Amino acid sequence: MAGPQHHPRHRPRKRFGQHFLHDPYYVGRIIAAIDPAPGEHLVEIGPGEGALTLPLLKHITQLDAVELDRDLIAPLQAAAEAQGAGTLRIHQADALRFDFCGELAGDGRPLRVVGNLPYNISTPLLFHLMGQRHCVRDMHFMLQKEVVDRITARPGEASYGRLGVMLAWYCASEALFTVPPGAFRPPPRVDSAVVRLVPHATPPVEVDEAALARVVSQAFAQRRKTLRNSLRTLLDADAIAACGIDPGRRPETLSLAEFATLANAVRGARGE
Repeated sequence: MAGPQHHPRHRPRKRFGQHFLHDPYYVGRIIAAIDPAPGEHLVEIGPGEGALTLPLLKHITQLDAVELDRDLIAPLQAAAEAQGAGTLRIHQADALRFDFCGELAGDGRPLRVVGNLPYNISTPLLFHLMGQRHCVRDMHFMLQKEVVDRITARPGEASYGRLGVMLAWYCASEALFTVPPGAFRPPPRVDSAVVRLVPHATPPVEVDEAALARVVSQAFAQRRKTLRNSLRTLLDADAIAACGIDPGRRPETLSLAEFATLANAVRGARGE
């Protein structure tokens, strides 16, 4: 279906966090989850050897891809042209610094972003994309299962933390399925999982983004501490209690709405 046949001698690079998907079964499941349609504007991050790229091109007229490893670009472009379905435009760039909205969303079509994200940059890349969510319809990513668990965790669960709280404010998330190490070359040491992220048209709670980020980061910086201790430089215990929240609670027990209440109190206390 797709895979390394056209480029068998590329050595995956540790510094790029490369693990190439090659299992046709999981490729098919990912394509089905994305459900691409002609006329949609799809963008792939880190196409690698084209395991997802080539099947996607069979469903759409054009695909933009952002690839950092220049050694992969010519073989992938050649494979896409040989397949003869859809037009592939590759942007040789670091996805962490790439302006997705400015470079790609000029025609007004919302972007559908997909990719098997490198493990070593997945969290900063997610936050980079959240800053550009206004031009994004949805995202389908393969990530370490542990990262997907953190994205989709609910209050009180062991995986719940800063990533889950902030992403819940930015978008709705859904873990779709797990992918075993053997589906990749080389096999990673951990399971992977596919997640769907859909930016909210309107955030679920009203709060200043910077204030929310500050409170959530500080609360989880020392997650074993109670709010009374972890937030003391932002709000004292009385101010936390005035929000209707027990200052003796730990951050992993708070909902997004409760964090928003604390963040709004911080802004009020500072007269912002």
